Amino acid sequence: MSKYKSFLPALLAVLVLLIYASTFVVNEWQTAIKLQLGSIVGSDYAPGLHFKVPILQDVKIFDRRIQTLDAPPQRFLTVEKKDVIVDSYAKWRISDPAQYFRSTGGNVSRTSRLLAERIGSSLRDEFGKRTIQEVVSEDRTELMEELRKRSDLQANELGVEIVDVRVKKIDLPPEVSESVYMRMRAERERVASDLRAKGKEAAERIRADADRQRTVMLADAYKESEQARGEGDAKATEIYAKAYTEDADFYAFYRSLGAYRGAFHSGGDMMVLQPESEFFRYFRSQSGEAP
Repeated sequence: MSKYKSFLPALLAVLVLLIYASTFVVNEWQTAIKLQLGSIVGSDYAPGLHFKVPILQDVKIFDRRIQTLDAPPQRFLTVEKKDVIVDSYAKWRISDPAQYFRSTGGNVSRTSRLLAERIGSSLRDEFGKRTIQEVVSEDRTELMEELRKRSDLQANELGVEIVDVRVKKIDLPPEVSESVYMRMRAERERVASDLRAKGKEAAERIRADADRQRTVMLADAYKESEQARGEGDAKATEIYAKAYTEDADFYAFYRSLGAYRGAFHSGGDMMVLQPESEFFRYFRSQSGEAP
């Protein structure tokens, strides 16, 4: 009995090794396939503990989480026959483990290369149907969806699902960028010149209108001043006439005094006139009355 007890630890160890070799565990983020002599006999195992035949069967476990394919920038032609450099990336995950293993051998690098070829082909086709304006405008969302559908269809043969395809950046080649920028600059300068010309035209129109208003205002003011002056002269004449008709002799005397004041104002002491001249009519009477 003691003899058998000495083999018990060895038997337990062999049993543990046998159980370990006969089982495999699939985690939540994994998927697996079972191979027997190189042929697939089971695939897409749910998370948990599973069994296999030791030595005869083998298990391949893959990561089924979403992976990122960041492809290098590629050059494509648009429908306008213009080169653009497109930097894109894609999100993918394993959808059919058995097909994935048969088409790629379960190699992630090989999968990335095959996917990059298919996505590049889809990008080339989609950009070839659109203009630069369309791929950078609101149509870009539609472009991304078309890319995803087309790429997903081509990736099915790899056992892979394309979750999303996005374009990070679209650049023009260096040899094209300068000519495009020059054309854009010329267009902006043309618009600026047009705006300046319109501004100058508006300024001239405003200035001409202001000059016209000034001329009209001055003419109206001159007209009003002449009318006021005429009315004043008429009023003065009316007052003079009224005063003359009320006392003609006094008016004549007042006019003569004004004439004497004007004549003697210079200080001269010699005048050549006839004594009987009308100018001295008020000097011939001591009372100052007209003779």
